[in-house]
Amino acid sequence: MEERKEYVTETTHDPWYIPARILSGVLNPFLVPFLAFVGMFVFTYLRVMTLQYKLILLGIIFCFTILIPLFTIYMFRKINNLGYRAFAVRQNRIIPYILTIISYIFCYFILRRLKMPWYMIGILLSALFTIIGCFLINLKWKVSEHMAGMGGIIAELVAFSAMFGFNPLGWLCIFILLAGLLGTCRIYLEEHSFGEVFTGFGVGFFVTFLILHPVTKFFIVKFFI
Repeated sequence: MEERKEYVTETTHDPWYIPARILSGVLNPFLVPFLAFVGMFVFTYLRVMTLQYKLILLGIIFCFTILIPLFTIYMFRKINNLGYRAFAVRQNRIIPYILTIISYIFCYFILRRLKMPWYMIGILLSALFTIIGCFLINLKWKVSEHMAGMGGIIAELVAFSAMFGFNPLGWLCIFILLAGLLGTCRIYLEEHSFGEVFTGFGVGFFVTFLILHPVTKFFIVKFFI
């Protein structure tokens, strides 16, 4: 434990420590569903929808996938007097996972009640099942949620390119580069090992791809939409 504290103290004086922390904060996994909806409204034919419709839907997504999970996790930390570094411990992640999953489930039922198209509900479902997958793995082994989020974004690009008929090559290059940088940061900060980073990316990519891709969507639509 003392060696760990010494490492953290020394790392805070390293010029790469703050940029690594900033990149980890900017590429927060909670942002993935919200950014996916923003991307659809900006880069696909869905941009013709009314501004009011877009704002209402984005408000729902923001509240249930970002605001409520972050607030409940913050309260959990305060009630239990846990510092930021506490979530580096696998056992301390269990309750935050559960709180996040509950919030996402509420969002899923709201989208269903509003009769949203399957691909919109699919974005939420892919994020939900990615979190559930990470949660189950976390019961035995810590996994990187940041990289699960990046894997989900890349899978969404692949799936939506097939769905909406656009060339994703440029965006894929950008996000693959960002995924590599983010994974390097998580390892550099000693938040995760290479195996945890790789596993997180794999969970996010394959779960999202299976749920959203037109070839495999039939089973998802049949049971969840």
